[in-house]
Amino acid sequence: MNDSEALQAATVHIRNIGGIDERSVRLDPGVTVLTGRNATNRTSFLRALMGACGSDAVSLKGDADEGIVELELDGRTYTRILSRENGTVSTDGTPYLRDTTTADRFAFLLGSNEARRAVVAERDLHDVIMAPVDTDAIEAEIERLQSRRTQVERRLDSLDSLEADRRSFESKRDALEAEIEELEAERDELDAEIEAEDRTVESQRENQAALDEVLSDLQSARSDLETVRFRLQSERESVESLREERGELQSELDSFDGEAVDPGEANDRIDSIRSRIESLNSTISELQTVVQYTEDVLDGKTDLVEDSLGAVGGDGSVTDRLVSSETTTCWTCGTEVGRDQIRETTDRLREVRDEKREERVDLRRELDELERSMRAAERAERDRRSLRDKLRRLEDELDRRTGQIASLTERREGLAERVEALEADASDLRGQAEGDLIELHKELNEAEFALDRKRDELASVHDDLDALDARFDEREKLETERAQVEEELEAARTRIRSLTTAAVEAFNEEMETVLGLLGYDNIERVWLERVERRVREGRRKVDKTQFELHIVRASDSGAVYEDSIDHLSESEREVVGLVFALAGYLVHEVYETVPFMLLDSVEAIDAERIAALVDHFEQYSTFLVAALLPEDAQALDASYRRVTWGTDVTPTA
Repeated sequence: MNDSEALQAATVHIRNIGGIDERSVRLDPGVTVLTGRNATNRTSFLRALMGACGSDAVSLKGDADEGIVELELDGRTYTRILSRENGTVSTDGTPYLRDTTTADRFAFLLGSNEARRAVVAERDLHDVIMAPVDTDAIEAEIERLQSRRTQVERRLDSLDSLEADRRSFESKRDALEAEIEELEAERDELDAEIEAEDRTVESQRENQAALDEVLSDLQSARSDLETVRFRLQSERESVESLREERGELQSELDSFDGEAVDPGEANDRIDSIRSRIESLNSTISELQTVVQYTEDVLDGKTDLVEDSLGAVGGDGSVTDRLVSSETTTCWTCGTEVGRDQIRETTDRLREVRDEKREERVDLRRELDELERSMRAAERAERDRRSLRDKLRRLEDELDRRTGQIASLTERREGLAERVEALEADASDLRGQAEGDLIELHKELNEAEFALDRKRDELASVHDDLDALDARFDEREKLETERAQVEEELEAARTRIRSLTTAAVEAFNEEMETVLGLLGYDNIERVWLERVERRVREGRRKVDKTQFELHIVRASDSGAVYEDSIDHLSESEREVVGLVFALAGYLVHEVYETVPFMLLDSVEAIDAERIAALVDHFEQYSTFLVAALLPEDAQALDASYRRVTWGTDVTPTA
């Protein structure tokens, strides 16, 4: 996972950030050790690097109106600019990441890191691992896939009758071919009879030319009459079909359920939400600055208090007195207050900051929903217009065909009168033999007309069979699509479970490796178990996935027993917390999004074990930056780059 050869060295330029006036630091791929005593601004450097990556953890120097951190990496420069105006600190620039939620939690492993603290405080580890996962988006994806599957299955249901339809069309085709064969035989027989009858009456016939002309006109008129009747029937069927379609379209239009969105109100709400998000960004930045500054002072990791309070009499530095005493001088009002009281106030500020962040998340979701609703409303209006246009075209077609029916009806009546008149003329001109011949001609005309209709019907059946073949191809594609949707649906449903399973496996594997490297003799095993528990949420009970941490110890006699996290030493708890954060780092593949892993506040672990941890963590990140005390740094590999921090060093390294 370490891709150190792919990236060149990184350079960080800092001015007026945290407790740092100005400094530039070069980071080579691999391990960089920030070595120095407490309160030498090593943590301020780490927070500045986090800020360049996009984190809110960076803070402006207390006596500055503007600060900047620049990160030069792989030929590009990323910036984070902090500005103070009217007591409010705002941020600008182009950081490395747009969203650092996952990196803050699993790559930037400072003392206040949420994953590390969750283990020590025995919080719900499952929620910590899954926090970066947008479960709402996964649920929405599941709903979308279910809807798509339903649509595909409905279309497949409509194609279920394909086999029966094919058998029906093939049967109809065979029947028509048989009928056509019979009609052709009948036509040939009539032709022969007419030829024989012609020879029989040839010598008897008078007015032959007139009779032939009348018979020809009669045959033509009867053919025209049958054609008009056929067209009239077809037009009536078409009109009936169009009326049914018109009714369906009108019903669809009447029952159209579009998105009821007022564009004016929606746009006003969108503008309001965006303004509120900008305000929340400013407030969160201010609260983060106060919280981080207070934490640094209480942890003895900044020397800004000395500048604010001036020289203090007595032995020892200001930092030493702040760290060692149960009380401290408030750097805002100058009065003596309890350190616990300041911590409580800081915790309340942190809660307010988190509430503001949650409000920002809710507002962003509402903004996305409003924008989706407006797009849906626009699509609905387009669909309405399309339905209206289609209905209008259908009405025009219906009017046209209704007019054709009236015209054909009038023409049919005229042809019927003409046939009747021609039959009367033929009757006057023929004798008995001629009458038989006329009937034969009539039968021949009817046979040929029936033959033409059957051939047309057969051609239509062949077209239907061709169309049916295309629908068989459509069914195969739909079945393939349904299988793909089912696969995607199953993957979406198991995505969360897969992540939790991977997290458990990663933690257990890494924990076993790290315990072997660090050699805690009285700890046999530390492992996570994924469990399902029935818990109450509001007024109902739901099944919830949780992680259960197991710690197995060995007694002096060699017996093993299960213990709890609060019985571990501070060193052991810190190691478990770091490994848990590493599991989240691996599961969420944070190494793919940010090349840095930061390590701080590991003084509770002895130097040799710190060295083993750094060696182990190095394989996962391109840049591993560790802030260590000088005595702890000595145990690390001499090849690791060192950057010294303190008042006696030059501002660049």
